[in-house]
Amino acid sequence: MTIAEDPATTNPGYKWVGTRPIRPDGFEKVTGRAKFGADLYLPGMLHGAVLRSPHAHAKILSIDTSEAEAMAGVKSVITGDDFPPAMGKEKDMASNTIARDKVLYEGHVVAAVAATSRAQARAALDAIKVTYEVLPHVLTVDQAMAAGAPVLHDGMLTKGSEPAATEPSNVASRVIYQGGDLDKGFAEADVVVEHEFTTKPVHQGYIEPHAAVADTTPDGRSTVWCSSQGHFAMRTYSAQVLGWDSGRIRVIPAEIGGGFGGKTVIYLEPLAIKLSQKAGRPVKIVMSRDEVFRATGPTSGSRMTAKIGATKDGKITAADVHLWFEAGAYAGSPVGAAAMCCLAPYKVENFTIEGFDVVVNKPRVAAYRAPGAPISGFAVESVMDEIAKSIGMDPIEFRLANVVEEGDTATYGPKFPRIGYKETLEAIKNHPNYQEPLGPNQGRGIAVGFWFNAGMNSSATVNVNEDGTVNVLTGSPDIGGSRASMALMAAEELGVDVARISPNVADTATVGFNDVTGGSRTTLATGGAVVNACRMIIEDLRGRAAKQWDVAADQVEWVDGQAQMVDGSQPPLSLADIAKGWARTGGPIAASASLNARGVGAGFSTQMCDLEVDPETGVVTIVRYTTAQDAGRAIHPSYVEGQFQGGVAQGIGWALNEEYVHNADGVMENAGFLDYRMPVASDLPMIDTVIVEVPNPGHPYGVRGVGEVGIVPPLAAVANAVDSATGKRICHLPLSPIRILDALLEG
Repeated sequence: MTIAEDPATTNPGYKWVGTRPIRPDGFEKVTGRAKFGADLYLPGMLHGAVLRSPHAHAKILSIDTSEAEAMAGVKSVITGDDFPPAMGKEKDMASNTIARDKVLYEGHVVAAVAATSRAQARAALDAIKVTYEVLPHVLTVDQAMAAGAPVLHDGMLTKGSEPAATEPSNVASRVIYQGGDLDKGFAEADVVVEHEFTTKPVHQGYIEPHAAVADTTPDGRSTVWCSSQGHFAMRTYSAQVLGWDSGRIRVIPAEIGGGFGGKTVIYLEPLAIKLSQKAGRPVKIVMSRDEVFRATGPTSGSRMTAKIGATKDGKITAADVHLWFEAGAYAGSPVGAAAMCCLAPYKVENFTIEGFDVVVNKPRVAAYRAPGAPISGFAVESVMDEIAKSIGMDPIEFRLANVVEEGDTATYGPKFPRIGYKETLEAIKNHPNYQEPLGPNQGRGIAVGFWFNAGMNSSATVNVNEDGTVNVLTGSPDIGGSRASMALMAAEELGVDVARISPNVADTATVGFNDVTGGSRTTLATGGAVVNACRMIIEDLRGRAAKQWDVAADQVEWVDGQAQMVDGSQPPLSLADIAKGWARTGGPIAASASLNARGVGAGFSTQMCDLEVDPETGVVTIVRYTTAQDAGRAIHPSYVEGQFQGGVAQGIGWALNEEYVHNADGVMENAGFLDYRMPVASDLPMIDTVIVEVPNPGHPYGVRGVGEVGIVPPLAAVANAVDSATGKRICHLPLSPIRILDALLEG
């Protein structure tokens, strides 16, 4: 289902944009021909394995690799001593890749081995002798911030603290947004609701584990094949860890079996490069699922407080939100983004949003779809729901009474351009599912979400072949169907059949720099580069046609895939016609474009969850789920709907089941899909989608990123529906059967 603001302006007769062709890489993927990270085999290739810390926090007193190095089949062994000292702004990344003086979480890399077989490599790991001095550890923000807590980093002073920090602590930074007069705002409120919330770390849950192959040659260069969300980033980060110029590394992207933000970080690539350099042979390293859970970035666990006041007619008067986010072993939680997003959907004159980035002895966190926003959204949207119930107001009407619109200033600073938030609220309000009656033990929850989306840097090259077909080269790995969106925009620009466009993800030596596929930036930014390159091609084609007709270029226009005289005095020339004779008009036809994308369009989503709670077991069954989201323009509606549904599915899992479980020693106890419970198809109904299209004026086709905001509302929508079904406000995730049953039996 699609809702357009005004069909005359939002669907201006596009031929290809907005259609649903089969994805260009679909055949290779469904037949198993596509090559993922672990699929590459090179002659003489060795197998790598990684030794990881069994301790959450410990000094490394010594590492003896001599026995391992002497074993049959072992060709190279590395430790932190094989890398340059970890210094400067890259210190944390380098130390996380391989530990130096101490380990900071269970699973932290200590050493790595390359051998002629996997079995030999694993046996060599057992022969490495590491002597540790075990140190006290902290696993939660409260433990990390307690008086006398062990400090993970001796030189860490809290950035942004007031007054300025003078003593090291586990609080890496503080962020704050403020406006108005908080005391005045709460004094004007007829109802004030305040709760404390907690969430646990959860993993992105991508199906393909991390994998990398490196072939380092005697000339000091290395070619790397890896599955990532950004092979240019993998090149840059690997070079920084190794102390190399980035030009020494060529990264060839494999297909990616899911990332969701978790594959924007290096883990294996520098290890494989260094092992290959020492052995003089290619090396492949593939993580096990256990390693993925123990040693790659989940998103943060958190503690939060949210206090919000409103008048009896539904006007929000004040909001006071405080966030403490686990960063894992190194600074860098998404608490800043969480603070930006949590109140952004609302007009709030008087507010304080304060966030703290806190290091703990767990794996360093990584991005996970709209990083930080689902967590803070859980707190704020839960309180908003309770306020609406307290004043007897429909939850959608309450949000409509406080909706931000074009020209309003967001709580984190900028003014909103044209946005489609109000339209998403109205889409859910008018959806048939919102009128469906609820049965016994059933509840309905509403929640909204915001994500600011990203622009960043992209490049693209467009080559016209001699038969008039077109190759589009970008450096953005295809995660959610971006090959298709690039082809559709190129087809629309050039006026040719989309089947004649071949979109390709090129390596770091073939196309200009591209930032990662993340931040909901790819269709907007890389698509913008493709559009610009196509428009350069069109100018070239007009000039070539003018040369053939011996007229000025301004007498030629490009219409429906062909050059034609403005006065119609010549038979049109198609792209294929001009390409066929390129030798007479200037040679091959190609253009490259690069940009730092501006005009990013913010994303909003409104979602409704209907569920049923079994009062005897606490088990939750999702009955209906409906999501409405502003896509700006749905370039390929099927993939847009898929992004909506994927975000909801992951958010439901986060709300109901998923969590990292650590024992008292800081060891993860559920590092596998059997014990880390993600939703499967049988756990979910069909998720109904409404594509709202309020075009983003900053993009040629009105695109807004759609990959992230969809995961923001589900945590609160599910919690609000559980409250509706049970009358119990549960402020701690996950809403597992045990937690719900405890609430039902309370008292």
